[in-house]
Amino acid sequence: MRILISNVVSLPREGSSRGRNPVDIGVGDGRILFIEDHMPLDSEKRQQQGPWDRIIAGRGRLVLPGFVNAHTHLGMTLLRGYGDDLPLMIWLQEKMWPVEEQLTPEDVYWSALLAIGEMLKGGVTTCADMYFHMEATAEAVAETGIRGFLSRGIQDAGGSGTRGLEEAVEFCRQWQGAANGRITTAIGPHAPYTCSPELLQRTADWAARLEVPIHIHVAETTAEIGEIKGKYGTTPLGMLAANGILDLPVTAAHCVHLEEADILLAAEKEVRIVHCPTSNLKLASGIAPVPEMLAAGLTIGLGTDSAASNNRLDLWQEMRTASLLHKGSSEDPTAVPAGTALQMATFLGAKALHLEQVGQLQPEWKADLILVDTHGLHWQPASDLTGRVVYAGERGDVSLVIVDGRILYEDGSLLTIDEEKVSYEVGKRAQRLGLLSST
Repeated sequence: MRILISNVVSLPREGSSRGRNPVDIGVGDGRILFIEDHMPLDSEKRQQQGPWDRIIAGRGRLVLPGFVNAHTHLGMTLLRGYGDDLPLMIWLQEKMWPVEEQLTPEDVYWSALLAIGEMLKGGVTTCADMYFHMEATAEAVAETGIRGFLSRGIQDAGGSGTRGLEEAVEFCRQWQGAANGRITTAIGPHAPYTCSPELLQRTADWAARLEVPIHIHVAETTAEIGEIKGKYGTTPLGMLAANGILDLPVTAAHCVHLEEADILLAAEKEVRIVHCPTSNLKLASGIAPVPEMLAAGLTIGLGTDSAASNNRLDLWQEMRTASLLHKGSSEDPTAVPAGTALQMATFLGAKALHLEQVGQLQPEWKADLILVDTHGLHWQPASDLTGRVVYAGERGDVSLVIVDGRILYEDGSLLTIDEEKVSYEVGKRAQRLGLLSST
């Protein structure tokens, strides 16, 4: 489909706080064809660039790269609100893991559809998922049109390590590059405290053979730090290094409790980090040393984690929280400026997932973009554009979402998801699992 977005405001150029003059953006074959200064639709140049299947009026709207949710668990959206206000290990062992044993592939499929619908309405065009029944999630990703970085989670806990690794390998073989290239795969060892050295070594070997990255939780809590120190005499990141994981492309979620030596090791090994500020705060896991990691040159994206540990799959919230949290905790208002937070939600998030030509508005890059309505009172007056996005914008401002050149959401309507049916199916399954409150 060939789409022309006419007369839309773009992000500021480097060194400027204001957007460019209104621009026109051409989209075709899943890519951005051009970004040029606005000119009338009947101008000779625009006529020559046509014909267009769709012309979208952009006046009064801002165009942004689509947001990247670089760490979540779509199948857990069904568990939203189940186990609130508990620390991570109690939350996992007493709430999440017991009910997860009852989940079917169909449960995960409908949960994934619910999550994807929520994310699309908030401008998320790419998500990274780690869970089980991953084929069900991949089907949901393929059907809805979102871009997905998907990994079958594996762990020794519960005795599923060997079977999980076999399923992860088969999943990568079947789904790598599927859905017109929108699906890329990884192998997802859950965490250092749930995976033995032997399982990590086998995981590293298979990831190298398949040429796919590793997606893993790292140093999320002080309990994890103590456990790994007691068992192996090192830090979680050090344990991963000792077992070959860091010799591969790695996406490491959380990284809340990294020592200075860990940060240097991560920089040396080019580990990509995903910061999940809201989830870390809700589970009282701590505050990641993001300013120190940025200073070391690490790539840092943003993630919501699951709706069970966050309750919202909202990158606008993560962007704002990431910026404000580190300003407050460091007493430095420049710690994570608005521009950095926006990059973490877009380009750096895509880079954290080892994706190419995603996360920026550039000709020949993937046409993953959103239009944002800036008429609301919370956008006024028209001061610094990037600051308004990060500190004032919200997911309800998103009016159009395009992924891979295809319109998936427009003016309040999801075009590839039946919201009513998804809500019905999710409610039915939540009732079966005993997840609904009596009030």
